[in-house]
Amino acid sequence: MELQLALDLVDIPQAKQLVKEVEPFIDIIEIGTPVVINEGLRAVKELKEAFPSLRVLADLKIMDAAGYEVMKASEAGADIVTVLGASEDMTIKGAVEEARKQGKQILVDMISVKNLEQRAIEVDAFGVDYICVHTGYDLQAVGKNSFEDLLTIKRVVKHAKTAIAGGIKLSTLPEVIKANPDLVIVGGGITAQDDRAAAAAEMQKMIKQGS
Repeated sequence: MELQLALDLVDIPQAKQLVKEVEPFIDIIEIGTPVVINEGLRAVKELKEAFPSLRVLADLKIMDAAGYEVMKASEAGADIVTVLGASEDMTIKGAVEEARKQGKQILVDMISVKNLEQRAIEVDAFGVDYICVHTGYDLQAVGKNSFEDLLTIKRVVKHAKTAIAGGIKLSTLPEVIKANPDLVIVGGGITAQDDRAAAAAEMQKMIKQGS
């Protein structure tokens, strides 16, 4: 089980400062969609250069033209690129094909997918590296989470690693760990804490014990 830090509401200098605080306790830096929108793929490049020992995920949430966008993210230094599970089969397959060429990985974000079990089976067959259940920001606001969804995909996914994102914090982490995903993605559960290093260290400890 690994820990990914999601960076969403920061600029590049703030992102670097945040990662510096928690670097020993995380495995993957996520350059969130808002950061990519505000800063471009330069954010991916600069964070990868600043922290070469960590993997960097570019949360592009690709919906179309996947080959080109995966290529561009790879050139910027991304190790993992996200594609939406709700996109066309050809789009996901195109992302996987380009990622293989570049020696990179694809995470499929299942946000807004309605028939989760069926789609997870289909996406798993495309050779993706991770399938991620994700309660988006807008649904978190009304108290939703992805814990049940994680159990759903764990039942049917045979090849890809599983991941979970959306509103995970120290108090809910034990429930997540019980379901044993390969990747736990945390944003505000670390970034919004007074002592971010302590929060990340505690999460990492729980995750490593649960693995």
